[in-house]
Amino acid sequence: MTTTLDRTAPRDLAEDFPTRLCLTPKTMLAGRLDGAWWPYSRDLEAELPVLTAALDEPWGRITRVTVNPTRWPVVPHTVPIHGRTLHVGWFTEQDPDKLILLSYTVGRWDLLVIPPETEPASAARLMTAAAIPGSVLTAGVLMANEAAIGRGIRDARRRDTWEGEGGACMSPFRNQMGRSALPLPGNGWR
Repeated sequence: MTTTLDRTAPRDLAEDFPTRLCLTPKTMLAGRLDGAWWPYSRDLEAELPVLTAALDEPWGRITRVTVNPTRWPVVPHTVPIHGRTLHVGWFTEQDPDKLILLSYTVGRWDLLVIPPETEPASAARLMTAAAIPGSVLTAGVLMANEAAIGRGIRDARRRDTWEGEGGACMSPFRNQMGRSALPLPGNGWR
């Protein structure tokens, strides 16, 4: 099997770019997300050291990360980070647009992961929405809302999401149907 990484930033230059991260302000309101992260590539081995370095001061030492492998072409088991090891796990049950960060001493944080190819205006909207204290919106809902209004996320991504959630309507004979073929009163279906 051949895997191709979809990179927008070369691995050796990843640390030269600022971390695109927006965190929920400290408050008593607990929400579904603790902020958003907009990586430069889909290369976890290059991106995670930069993310954890940015979070060391506000959140403490991150020891584990979990992702859904749907959005990451390669999920390494461990990533070396400045003399220590970050353990990476994957779960297909986890929201594909979310990254979970764990620390032995401090706790858990859930971040919306904005795809690297997202337009800047769309990414800014998503980052702001993910950092609202007490928000009940999940990562998947935020991404679906942004895709539904047709901004920022490329057509292939919207199509993949559409197909992954059931896609085109199916006839009782398992054939795809267009929207105009839905059973409506008066068109012969009862």
